[in-house]
Amino acid sequence: MKTEGGSDAAKRRAGESAADLVVDGDVVGLGTGSTAAHAIRALGREVDAGLDVHGVPTSFDARRLAREAGVPLLALDEAMDAGGIDLAIDGADQVADGDLVKGGGAAHAREKVVDAAAARFVVVADPSKEADALSHPVPVELLPDALPTVEAALRAAGGEPALRTAERKDGPVVTDNGNLVVDCDFGRIDSPEALARTLSATPGVVEHGLFVALADEVHVGTADGVRVREL
Repeated sequence: MKTEGGSDAAKRRAGESAADLVVDGDVVGLGTGSTAAHAIRALGREVDAGLDVHGVPTSFDARRLAREAGVPLLALDEAMDAGGIDLAIDGADQVADGDLVKGGGAAHAREKVVDAAAARFVVVADPSKEADALSHPVPVELLPDALPTVEAALRAAGGEPALRTAERKDGPVVTDNGNLVVDCDFGRIDSPEALARTLSATPGVVEHGLFVALADEVHVGTADGVRVREL
């Protein structure tokens, strides 16, 4: 479930601000979504100017964009063998006190692996993504055969699950991993950590979109600059 709102200029400022953190020799996790896309394009311009970096894409879309921008790529195993990921840059559907809801692009499973593996994880967002508490529906990637049991478990946990359907094809959204996505509305989430544990322990769930205590910085693009918050 993609979030709406936020000007493209604000997203560009946030993405470019995070890209400015990259230094020569870095391996960078490349997030998915419109704000992270600005960071990828900015890195492509720096590579064209001589910067030596490699990217680790979190989705088919991030991989495609990075190739178009001219950013050299590594697979995750190659990056880890070479010393790990120095910095991951990724967007969010909602940010509250450094905790995130992600998964609007249905790439949150791979995003979480890359973001958690990075020595430094920087979130890029526009002001429409900020909130006092998380309340955005949480994307849950699950094995297709487990749909009925996972939906029952989500209802038992207090959520209202809705299978994400494709916009330009009949049937559900299928992730890059070949799984389904359920967007589950829990209302205001007062304890993201506890809910994250519940979701992670549910059989059939591959990954959920709660990113708890993973981010190191948040760069929020505004009408006239960027607000940077260290966590």
